[in-house]
Amino acid sequence: MQRYFIEEQVNPEQFNITGDDYHHIARVMRMSAGDEIFCVTPTGKSAICQIAEITDEMVVANVVKWEEGNKELPVHVVIASGLPKGDKLELIIQKGTELGAYEFVPFTASRSIVKWDSKKSAKKVERWQKISKEAAEQSHRNLIPSVQEPVSLKQLITSAKDYTYKLIAYEEEARAGEASMLSATLSKMEAGESLLLVFGPEGGLTSEEVTLLCNNGFLACGLGPRILRTETAPLYALSAISYHFELLR
Repeated sequence: MQRYFIEEQVNPEQFNITGDDYHHIARVMRMSAGDEIFCVTPTGKSAICQIAEITDEMVVANVVKWEEGNKELPVHVVIASGLPKGDKLELIIQKGTELGAYEFVPFTASRSIVKWDSKKSAKKVERWQKISKEAAEQSHRNLIPSVQEPVSLKQLITSAKDYTYKLIAYEEEARAGEASMLSATLSKMEAGESLLLVFGPEGGLTSEEVTLLCNNGFLACGLGPRILRTETAPLYALSAISYHFELLR
């Protein structure tokens, strides 16, 4: 069943679907009255709904049954990625959303090859957010992870005070055999707390950047004995977090 995130719900037992989602239901999927879909409210509640009517501008769907349970990680994991080249960030957003990330914060690092064009900022972020939305629908999330406009490292450090825990995935720690910091941090975390995870671009973070982050409350950690690509490391970390909180009993 298709899943749709509804921006506004006027009637508590009915959804009015417009915009791109209306087009997808009526024109792409060619659904009709009687077909069932999932609708998710702005607060993250989801329901099985039956389409009652499709007009020229709107799909009207009635709630059949509200879903129970929660598909979200019990902790908020924020992925801060040094801007990588090509479409690697899109991959991180898509797969990271499937794995439970709460938010994505790209930042410009010393070794970032890509130079951020502020003139194209709005269009680029809009595309990233669309990727996040589609991945959230596909993976049956209860919320859409937000994707922020790229920030500087100093801006990232300033915003870091809002997070409960802050870690840096640093390949030098992996080379040195560090293997306990991520596990120890997850063991301390409680439901509702947040974790900001920082990953470098291709070539990693410089020692100066790592020192600056550590001087501002971040802790460096390894992600196993192998050196991971910039697009692989966040997905590894999210998988480990999911295992710790959702599968390890």
